[in-house]
Formats: sequence, C-alpha cells, structure tokens
Amino acid sequence: MRKDKEKAIELRIQGKSYSTINRELGISKSTLSDWFKGVSWSESLKERLTAKQIETSREKIILMNLANKEKWDRWHEECRNEAIVEFSDLKSNPLFISGLMLYWGEGDKNLKNGKVRITNSDPEMIKIFCMFLKKVLIIPNHKITARLLLYPDLIDGPQKRFWSKLIELPIERFRKSTYIIGRHPTRRLSYGVCSIDVYSRKLKEKILKWSELYRQYLISGV
Repeated sequence: MRKDKEKAIELRIQGKSYSTINRELGISKSTLSDWFKGVSWSESLKERLTAKQIETSREKIILMNLANKEKWDRWHEECRNEAIVEFSDLKSNPLFISGLMLYWGEGDKNLKNGKVRITNSDPEMIKIFCMFLKKVLIIPNHKITARLLLYPDLIDGPQKRFWSKLIELPIERFRKSTYIIGRHPTRRLSYGVCSIDVYSRKLKEKILKWSELYRQYLISGV
C-alpha cells in the first residue's frame, strides 16, 4: 500500500476531512474520494462532518445577521442623534417648520421603505414641500422624483409641464403617470395628484425624528 494512502487512512480515522488531508499530504480530493468510497466508517464520518459543517454554517449566519443588525441599529441611532443636534438650529426656520408640518400631515410614515414621500393635489402644498427639500435640506434635483396621478380627461404632457415649472423639477425627473380608472372619468382635479419622492432612509429617519422633537417642543415649550 502506498505510504501516503496509509497516512491518509490514519488521518481519516482521526476524523480529518478531505480538505484537511489534501492540505497536509497534497493528495487530491478526487483521489481521496476514490480511496474511501464505499468504506462504511468513512461514509459515516462524512455524514458527521457534513452535519457539523451545516451546523457551523448556520451558527456563522446567525452571528453575521446579529452583527449586521447591530451595525444598522447603530447607524439608525447615529441618524437620529444627528437630527437632534441639527434641530436646535433648524427649528427657528419657518420653511423648515412648514415642511415638517406638511410631512406630519401628508407624508409617508413607513420608516422601513426608506422613501420620503408626500402626495397631494394642492400645488402650493407640493411647492412648499419641494422648497423645504431644496432650500432647507439642500436636496439636489437629481435626488428628487415626481409622479402624477391623473383622471382620464387630463393630458399627461401639459400636467407634467405645469408641475415641472411650479416645483422647478426637470420633466426628466417625472416617472410614468398613472391614470385613475373608475366611474368618474371627468371628475377632474385641475392638475392631478402629485407625489414627490426622495429615496433616503437617513433623511426619513431625520424627518420623523424632527417631527417628534417639534411636537415635544410645542407641548413643552422648551
């Protein structure tokens, strides 16, 4: 019998995997598989090693998930802490307060989707919110998207041009409009309904924290 095979058998009996034997003796895994194929004690060992690897992998995944969760929890907390620090300077800005109140009343509150979104048919409301985004939070146009919800008797092009001019957002930043299909094809909202989106979990964390802080400020006066 080859001496390296004897050594391989010895290592295998000790519970070593093919990978370990390959590293120690330089014998290919395919050769090892041929040697130990059908050997009952080796097959039993293989099953135990496989089960151990699966359990180890499962434990690693759990630890990775926990570490990832802790990482993101810290990040979210940092966002909220930034909002707290910034609030003392921003709370005296009327446009900041206007934007917060509009979002409190009309904005998307689902934190997990990471979308800062407000939807309304009132052009002035949408304009003020866009001013809040651009002038207070310094969000550039390429980070903002808009979408229109239109009744069938409204034409897409003119409505987009109206909203584009009003909120000073290029038409290229408007997504495909959606038409309302129902029993009232001529139930007109003059310019449709406009949704403004900014995809930023950090910004949403801050806006919701600022809203909470301002409510506390109004109630306590501090």
